[in-house]
Amino acid sequence: QVQLVESGGGLVQAGGSLRLSCASSGSIFSIYDMGWYRQAPGKQRDLVARITSGGRTNYADSVKGRFTISRDNAKNTVSLQMNSLKPEDTAVYYCNADRAPFSYWGQGTQVTVSS
Repeated sequence: QVQLVESGGGLVQAGGSLRLSCASSGSIFSIYDMGWYRQAPGKQRDLVARITSGGRTNYADSVKGRFTISRDNAKNTVSLQMNSLKPEDTAVYYCNADRAPFSYWGQGTQVTVSS
């Protein structure tokens, strides 16, 4: 069992930055692939960025060059640095830990970008 707690969301103006963090507990963090997903009202939950247990990363096209995902296995955390934020980045952001067949989710943190 893995427990995930996100933090760092908030309200920011377009062009600003936020850093989201996800703290993990309950299992061996380093073996999980970690991801950030987001869900805007009325829309499906989509992948934003992912980092594998080996450190490989991939990003949604809409955030490439603006967002950076990183992990600290010693601290059991995964972070998402978000720069040059746009109003369309507004959503609830969720942390995910994945190792088949298990997948765990945090409760989400709201990010609102004003124009």
